[in-house]
Amino acid sequence: MLCYPAGLCENLRVKISASIIVFNEESNIRELCESLSWVDEIVMVDSDSSDRTKEIAREFTDKIFDREFLGYKDKHQFADSMTTGDWIFWIDADERVTPELRDEIESLRGLAETELPDGFEMARKTWFAGRWIKHSGWYPDYQMRLYRKDKSYWDGVAPHETARVTGKIGRLKGELLHYTKRDLSEYHRTIDSYTTLAARYHASKGKTAGAGSMLIGAIAAFLRTFILKQGFRDGVQGLMIAFFTSYGVFLKKAKIWEAGRTEE
Repeated sequence: MLCYPAGLCENLRVKISASIIVFNEESNIRELCESLSWVDEIVMVDSDSSDRTKEIAREFTDKIFDREFLGYKDKHQFADSMTTGDWIFWIDADERVTPELRDEIESLRGLAETELPDGFEMARKTWFAGRWIKHSGWYPDYQMRLYRKDKSYWDGVAPHETARVTGKIGRLKGELLHYTKRDLSEYHRTIDSYTTLAARYHASKGKTAGAGSMLIGAIAAFLRTFILKQGFRDGVQGLMIAFFTSYGVFLKKAKIWEAGRTEE
């Protein structure tokens, strides 16, 4: 893994585009855009938000597009296609760029293109139920978020598709901050939505699930999160994360089972 510390000299300037997909994010979009004041352009793709998301975003960019939601991968691919930069920095509305990460990325502009890999991953730290999570499989949670536009593609299993590159990946030291759901009810709704998307994907591939896989999968997910990934060190929040993870596995498999029954 390649590492690039901050503080490199600036001789060249590559163009960096921020790529954001949103839906009803009026509570997040201003702070996000303010944390992206250093990029060369912000490209935002909405899906007909009913709140003030677009109105607020227009204070920071005129590159705002609406696109029917056909899945996260489709929406991300469209957003990336609307950028004009050499490099794309993908970020979600509930994430923030730390000053350290910003300075580190800015320092990369001083390197010749031939000195850079095709993408960079960075650690993401999540705020959940009143504390920063340091274990539970949630940290360091390396994410590939900065990449060459002409070397990238989107891949993965719904709803967790991610950007990938065809060449080398470097690792930055700065962190991305993730302010996840406002309360447990919102988090529960997200699990319901994500497991539906995941179940549809797996069912479309012919995957099936039964009582045994539901039970074993859920128990294994809890033990893996709470014991192996040391969720117990995150206190009450770690226990909640382990249970939510277990529940998510159970619900996904139950929905796969339900999809099979519906086809029959």
